[in-house]
Amino acid sequence: MSKVINQDISIGHNLKALRLRANLSQEEVATKLQVLGISTMSREIISQMELGRHNIRVTVLLALKEVYKVDSFDEFFEDISL
Repeated sequence: MSKVINQDISIGHNLKALRLRANLSQEEVATKLQVLGISTMSREIISQMELGRHNIRVTVLLALKEVYKVDSFDEFFEDISL
């Protein structure tokens, strides 16, 4: 039988850890994302993403990779079990 994959797995904890590692506030992340063209981003949305209450669009994940200066997308998904 095939393994069932949980839906809506949160990477919020990893997002917060990467933000703190980059020494950025939620407000600073929102501002950087806005500069990169993601105009709908706010500190509140960053908070909701970190709490696992807001779905993350692929374009936002691409921008966060740049903002947090991570080498691989694997860092977003570390210690996530399916």
